[in-house]
Amino acid sequence: LFVLQHTLTGHTKGVCSVQFSPNGKFLATAGADKTVIIWTPEGEMVHTLVGHEKGVNDIAWDSGSNYICSASDDTTVIIWEQTTGEKLKQLVGHTSYVFSCCFNPQSNVIASGSYDETVRIWDVKSGRTLLLLPAHSDPITGVQFNKTGDLIVTAAQDGICRIWDSQTGQCLRTLLDDTNPPISFVTFSPNGKYILVSTLDGKIALWNFLKEKKAKSYVGHRNEKYSILGDFYGGKYIISGSEDNKVYIWDLQSKEIFQTLEGHSDTVIAVSCYPKKNLIASGALENDKTVKIWSLPAPKVNPESNQDPLPPPPPDVTNNPPTSPTLPTPPTLPTPTLPTLPTLPTPSTLPT
Repeated sequence: LFVLQHTLTGHTKGVCSVQFSPNGKFLATAGADKTVIIWTPEGEMVHTLVGHEKGVNDIAWDSGSNYICSASDDTTVIIWEQTTGEKLKQLVGHTSYVFSCCFNPQSNVIASGSYDETVRIWDVKSGRTLLLLPAHSDPITGVQFNKTGDLIVTAAQDGICRIWDSQTGQCLRTLLDDTNPPISFVTFSPNGKYILVSTLDGKIALWNFLKEKKAKSYVGHRNEKYSILGDFYGGKYIISGSEDNKVYIWDLQSKEIFQTLEGHSDTVIAVSCYPKKNLIASGALENDKTVKIWSLPAPKVNPESNQDPLPPPPPDVTNNPPTSPTLPTPPTLPTPTLPTLPTLPTPSTLPT
């Protein structure tokens, strides 16, 4: 079972996002205190990145673990250099809080989702907007590239997930639940065949987006108020924070709760996994302000046994190259017009 290894204290307000670097050498955390902090997995602080004028909602690493992008309530996305902590570029264009951001696998493009109801696709080198997607009719709570970078998934408080062609900006799929609860988080599975969707009715669903059908559903945690982030732990577990101050770990296949991690004193809003080192990181809101790193102790193996102590991940969502789906060519999207937005509460500190 997972056990607590380190508690990281450095943020002066609630933690909003935690992300292990792809090479596992660093952990980046973002907070409502306007900062991004880079740590080692052993809990040593490496850099504090200062440059945003308001709270930071989301962070993402490039695939080489050299750069970080951060999305903030100040309506901008900043690109940072990891080794020096230097601010390289500030991407300006959104007209309201930027809630989600990510690099594509090639790391030459960034996608960001905002409370202005749009998704912007940015060129990393020039800092220019390449595409503006009029993605949803409510604030956008999630945006993510698939493993090849040709698809983007977006989700919003309107309860809709959409799959987009990242080159053309065309909408390829629209996924809608019968009950239509607001969506708090979305991500692709490691193999790109599924999406994981968290909703504000306390459920997490694994969707086969090509078939537009739910494959599995995970329950037990509490999520009615905040945009709580989840993650895949390889092809074996689903991980999520919860409003009862715990981290929940489900068996991906059986949907049973494998373990809950207790120790935070406020809503756990962010989690990140690094299965190669058996690590989970979690970050909690204002009354806690800490990041905790949990690890799975190495199993004891009988030296005479050739058996792998952990079974291989099931084929469902692992990194086996998926067969390329053929998606229908959708109609061209209309030219986006930005709606006038009402004043919204700051998402990094207040409930959505």
